[in-house]
Formats: sequence, structure tokens, C-alpha cells
Amino acid sequence: MTEREHGPKAQLAARGLFAKKHFGQNFLHDRSIAARIAELATTPPGGTVVELGAGLGALTSPLIERAAHVVAVERDRDLIPALRQTFAEALSQGRLQIVEADAKHVDPGALGGAHPRPHVLAGNLPYNITGPLLTLATANASKLDRVVYLVQLEVADRVAATPGSEAWGALSVFVQAQFAPKRALVVRRGAFHPQPNVDSAVLVLDPLPTPVPETDAFRALVRAAFAQRRKKLVNAWRGVRGQESGAIAAAAERASIDLDLRGEVLSVADFARMARELEACP
Repeated sequence: MTEREHGPKAQLAARGLFAKKHFGQNFLHDRSIAARIAELATTPPGGTVVELGAGLGALTSPLIERAAHVVAVERDRDLIPALRQTFAEALSQGRLQIVEADAKHVDPGALGGAHPRPHVLAGNLPYNITGPLLTLATANASKLDRVVYLVQLEVADRVAATPGSEAWGALSVFVQAQFAPKRALVVRRGAFHPQPNVDSAVLVLDPLPTPVPETDAFRALVRAAFAQRRKKLVNAWRGVRGQESGAIAAAAERASIDLDLRGEVLSVADFARMARELEACP
């Protein structure tokens, strides 16, 4: 049979199913891309991968070939029987666990913790919940050895951006406070069914040896700095955490931050330093 006959459209049709728009389903059907993602998630081979949004198993299959254990999380209960049928052997061998759950609310550490390291979080993410799943990764960075996400190209560029670039923003800062990001490869829209209107990219996130604590002050400073990008920091940070302008100015002086700059030029380290000094204010 041809790849088209094996593809997600045919698989869904055979079961009387269809891609559900409200779940943001765009099934990957390019096997070479799936194999490359699995390689990025399991080099060297072994370890445990928690896969978010297993779908019909396009990525699950090459992950099983390379990982010691795979936990496949899928929210769509109509797809669970297909996964169980396709991967019956891996299930019987204890190399695969299928979990019906909303990926936004899983605990990767609990799902993979009893299985061999390295512990990897991976998945072809629905565009409509990419933000929450990046937050899930940052919140669990200390439990993970790597994250490999297939995301919208624009999101990958924002996550991997550098200070001063147009793409640099709050998302860049929050992710890079926990991870060193790399855009590994671009995946064209034709690799999916249904075909989305934009291209995607594989984003590899490696946890930092010394991550930046995401304190209340750090979050407040980052969000305020990018809420209105064209504002200078002296205005953007006015009243942050209820602090008077004098306290902000004093903290900025101690942190060597020029308040006449805009937030888009500050690095993660700059925000972290400012947050420490602001928290030290009486």
C-alpha cells in the first residue's frame, strides 16, 4: 500500500473518524520527519519519553523503536482504540503506556519518573494549546532532561530569539530562563493532515544547569516590559508589584539597568538581576 493509503486521512476514514478542529488536530504523516523527531528525543537511544498528543501514533512508532519506555498521552478518546490496536505488542511488552488525558494537566515527572532516564517530553503540539504546553515544560524543567516539541514556526522563532530581535519577547524570556533552545528543523505544512495554513518547526529545549528562578517579581517585570513594547522601562515598570518609582529607580541602579531602554533589549540575566534587586527593596 502507498503512504497515502496508510496516511492519517485513510486511517481516520477507516474508523469513521475525522480530524477534530476543536482539538487542533493536524496529524503528522511524513515518516522521515517523525523519525528525525524521535532521533532528537532519544539520542543516545533509551530513556523514557512522555509524548503529548499521540494522535494516530505517527511519532509514537519511531519513539518505541528507540526509547526504553514511552508514555503516550492522548485526549481524544476516539483515537485510544486505534493506538491500542496499532501498538498491541509494545503494550504487552510493557514498553508503552497509553494515558487518556488532557496534555495541559499531566505531570511529566509522575508519568515517567519510575522509568529509565533520560526523561524527555515530546510531541506534535496542537497550535491552539502551544502556550500552555510550553508552560508545562518550563514548570517541570527540573524533572526533565530534554524537551522536543513540533510547534508553529513563528513560535519556534520566538522561543529561540535573541535580545534586541523583533521576535524577542516574554515567551522567549520565560522559556530561556529554564532552557537553552534550538530550532532543529523546519517542517512544511504539507507534512500534515489536515494541512495547516502555516509551517512548523522542531524545537529542542535542553534544561539549563543553573536555571533562573521564576519569582513573582521576575514574572511581573517581564510581563510589564513587553505589555507595550515601545514603552521605555521607566514607564513600563511604573508601579510594578506596587513599588514607587523611586524604589524601581534604586533597584535598577543597583542592577545596572538603564530605565531609558526598552524591554526588548534586556537579556534573561538582566531581568533576573532586576528581579533580585526589586525583591530586596523594603
